[in-house]
Amino acid sequence: MKNLILVLLTSLMLSACASNNSSIYQQLGGQPKVEEIVDNFITEIEYDAVMFEFFKDSDIDRFREKLIEHLCLLTNGPCKYTGDTMEQVHAGMNITEADFNHGVDLFINAMTKADVPHPIQNKVLAEMIHTRDQMIYR
Repeated sequence: MKNLILVLLTSLMLSACASNNSSIYQQLGGQPKVEEIVDNFITEIEYDAVMFEFFKDSDIDRFREKLIEHLCLLTNGPCKYTGDTMEQVHAGMNITEADFNHGVDLFINAMTKADVPHPIQNKVLAEMIHTRDQMIYR
């Protein structure tokens, strides 16, 4: 009995360590979940008058493809980002801090609708925040 308990505890500890070492991409659920989040985000934008203005003339299929690549890359997935720099993409948009924060709120909604747990959402946002200065006031 003592050996069984020791084996179970060891197994549980190894399992916990493995999940702590997995990438955010893996914790999210991989490519299907990244695509679901991006699709949800596009829907959020579509029904938001403020954000829609920034995207009304965009090639949504390209936006979707590049955002999937970018989110995959930021979360340490097996992807390569093939799009333009954040500075190039956001040049001339003059995104304010309020606009950026509103976009973050919509992205959180998209993750919530994809059933991403809040601790994982926080990890994703912690990676994405590094792009903030590349996006606002351009």
